[in-house]
Amino acid sequence: MSSIAVINAGSSSIKFAVFQAASTPSLLLRGQIEGIGATPRAKLLDPEGNLLHEESFEDKGFDHAAATQAMMRIGAQWLGGRDISAVGHRVVHGGTEYSTPLLLTDQVIENLATLIPLAPLHQPHNLAPIRAIRASNPGLPQVACFDTAFHHSQPPLAQAFAIPQKYSQEGVRRYGFHGISYEYVTARFKVIAPEIADGRVIVAHLGNGASLCATKGGRSVASTMGFTAVDGLMMGTRCGALDPGVLIHLIDHYGLGARDLEDLIYRKSGLLGVSGISSDMRTLRASSGPAAKEAIDLFVYRIVREIGSLAAALGGLDAIVFTGGIGENDSATRSEVASGCAWLDLTLDEAANRQAAAQISSEGSCVAAFVIPTNEELEIATRTFEITRLS
Repeated sequence: MSSIAVINAGSSSIKFAVFQAASTPSLLLRGQIEGIGATPRAKLLDPEGNLLHEESFEDKGFDHAAATQAMMRIGAQWLGGRDISAVGHRVVHGGTEYSTPLLLTDQVIENLATLIPLAPLHQPHNLAPIRAIRASNPGLPQVACFDTAFHHSQPPLAQAFAIPQKYSQEGVRRYGFHGISYEYVTARFKVIAPEIADGRVIVAHLGNGASLCATKGGRSVASTMGFTAVDGLMMGTRCGALDPGVLIHLIDHYGLGARDLEDLIYRKSGLLGVSGISSDMRTLRASSGPAAKEAIDLFVYRIVREIGSLAAALGGLDAIVFTGGIGENDSATRSEVASGCAWLDLTLDEAANRQAAAQISSEGSCVAAFVIPTNEELEIATRTFEITRLS
């Protein structure tokens, strides 16, 4: 039997999973290599989360390419003779050209590299394992799945900024992200609640990265993330929507440069910046400090405000779906968001909410509410199997 590897590469880590190659892939292994560039270490788990293997690496030159080779070696040791027949990758940015998953070629990889200025914190790291595998095993099929692709269905007005056309024509527009998650959740929602899924739906992907997506007929109509993945909602360490005048003020009065601002809005803001404690919602919920409460309150407030905005874009609202680490696991956040959306006649069945049932809205609620765990790795594995089987 052959298998499919799925890779999600970040700035200092590579998460990976291996699935049985099938139209409905089943998980065989999962793991990650973290601390790349510092103290790299690998961990491999079975489908039930049991630890299979741990390994540390002493080489100071251990980069993403080395991590990719280590990951493939470790995975092969535990696959029982199964071959990896294809590799699927999460690629953050597909630009205006790539609207569906596709088989990677040298030309496509070159094209994706030109998008690095649009996603400088993600795209180079997404491409590093692709290039490493291409160099060591050029015959192994690789597929890219794009976080931006799901949002290509948005109307032009939803993608536009009110800036001179020169910049818009050069690619400065709203792209939207978390598309792989939205693709998966939207498909699952059609199975769980087919009578509602094609209506006016807001999917709330709430985690360390957080965004909302408005869908109609299962297609993206509008989203809170824009040109970059820092826009929209407040997140774990990202500020979300910010008056551009604030950045000019920080430049003029605090002497911050471009990289300082990048560090501030991506890594030092959000729940971490407001609380001064942590970016982890679990830690903040356990804290009695007023700054922790302020951070949670602001997080919820921003979600509620943006739900109002997306409900307007949809012309009403039939359902809201919670997903992501916070959306799936924090019943208090779901309850607080619902309370803020009482004007939409959204009420929860609190017992169902505490249990994270599939449907958590009360019987009399005019807006239905659901919890659907996302699975981006499975989505990538499924698309990779479909594309490589036909190629």
